Amino acid sequence: MSQSHQQPAVSRCPGCEEPLDAADLFCGACGYDLSAVPARPGDRPTMAITVPPAGPSAPEPGAAAGASPREAEAVRWPAAAETDSSDVPAPVHCPADVPGTDSDGRPLSGPEAAAGGSPREAEAVRVRHDQRAAPDGAVPEEGAPSSLGAAAAAGTASPEDAESPEGAAVPGSSGDSDDFPLAAPDPRTAEHAPASPAAPASGTKVCVACRSGRVDPDGYCENCGHAQPRERDHMEHELDAVAAVSDRGLRHHRNEDSFALSSTALPDGSSAVVAIVCDGVSSASRPDEASAAAANAANEALLASLPRGTHPQQAMHEAIVAASEAVNALAQEPAGAREPDTHRHQNAPACTLVGAVMAGDLLIIGWVGDSRAYWVPEDRARPTARLTEDDSWAAQMVAAGLMNEAEAYADDRAHAITGWLGADAYELEPHTAAFKPDRPGLVVVCTDGLWNYAESAEEMAAAVPADARERPLHAARVLVGHALDGGGHDNVTVALMPFAVRPQGAGSARETV
Repeated sequence: MSQSHQQPAVSRCPGCEEPLDAADLFCGACGYDLSAVPARPGDRPTMAITVPPAGPSAPEPGAAAGASPREAEAVRWPAAAETDSSDVPAPVHCPADVPGTDSDGRPLSGPEAAAGGSPREAEAVRVRHDQRAAPDGAVPEEGAPSSLGAAAAAGTASPEDAESPEGAAVPGSSGDSDDFPLAAPDPRTAEHAPASPAAPASGTKVCVACRSGRVDPDGYCENCGHAQPRERDHMEHELDAVAAVSDRGLRHHRNEDSFALSSTALPDGSSAVVAIVCDGVSSASRPDEASAAAANAANEALLASLPRGTHPQQAMHEAIVAASEAVNALAQEPAGAREPDTHRHQNAPACTLVGAVMAGDLLIIGWVGDSRAYWVPEDRARPTARLTEDDSWAAQMVAAGLMNEAEAYADDRAHAITGWLGADAYELEPHTAAFKPDRPGLVVVCTDGLWNYAESAEEMAAAVPADARERPLHAARVLVGHALDGGGHDNVTVALMPFAVRPQGAGSARETV
């Protein structure tokens, strides 16, 4: 309730409302001491709270500092929004949200308020504001008004100047809303604004699940936490007419297979194509590293020896030896080891290997273990053939005449290998074979993860698509899918090498070492 100011000489007694004379010092009816009536203060007209000018200015004498509570009610305050159906609480108006002056005549918002009212601090705030507004960060000359403050003071501010870069109204601008314009972006809006994740930098691996988060070195998305598939879980490579595909399968937690495709020039100018496929032994330690080391070492050895004129069959033999040495090196003591590991060689890294080289009219096959190579002629009416013999328990039983092939591979010990690459191998016996096909066809180089679902040469030929020679990568994908559809119990790797020759008569020449 507002307070009514009394005149120095009143016409009625404040105590009993009895009429008084101008010269009375006491009320004649109740004895009220008229000298205690306060004198009326000087004229202080009430001023509405308005937005202060953008530039620094001194408050006018008798401004709103003396406004009474009822006089302050004349100000139209912004109405707070009610809670909507989303149960979001209504925003709260803070004193600094609305421009105006406090009881000391200082602005509630703007540079002066941020600096605490000190002229020197207010000038520092203004300079920092102009530095942010200037395109090059230059400091305005001393005494020069800020861009927005000068325009407002001169009354020449354009409509574009009436808005800040953030889109909030600048003090002194007019708008359609009855609310007070804010000198800064409304913090209530920024408080509830969802934070959008920063886009990953160019070249950064992006999460396969949310398609926006960056993948950390451990293989997890920093945005959604999804574990990323490892690079070796599924690999594909196509080299001209040669292609290979490797997949983790459906049961293993990692892909322990590896492959290598390459081509090089022979001394006579013709080209030689190389395909190496390796299968890590799961019961050994670090089988994935063993298969990768063997495939890379064999491929590099062939690329080094073939251009020198080494016979492809001899080059294949040397490549298998180089692959064996690379796998053996994994079992060596690590640098800086405090104590030797006496059990390291009992579970040394190990793998199998099968490779093929097409050089001129020769097809060279080399292998150790139970990974295989098949020959599938272009004319499917012609006989197919398996070009390798497994180093396995089942193969030994068949070779010794103790079991037929169906009985041997039905035994639980069938896939126990008797030859492999690794430090704990009994004796390295690389197998190589040279073929001279007399008709075009396709060479299938694969691990047991595929041939377990197409064991015989006829079954493998039936699984190979008819257009495999024209579309080797597609055909390799189809073969991997054939294994996955069959159960995918193991890692699956296959390389396809189309072989094109002119018909030279019936039969094939073969040299085996």
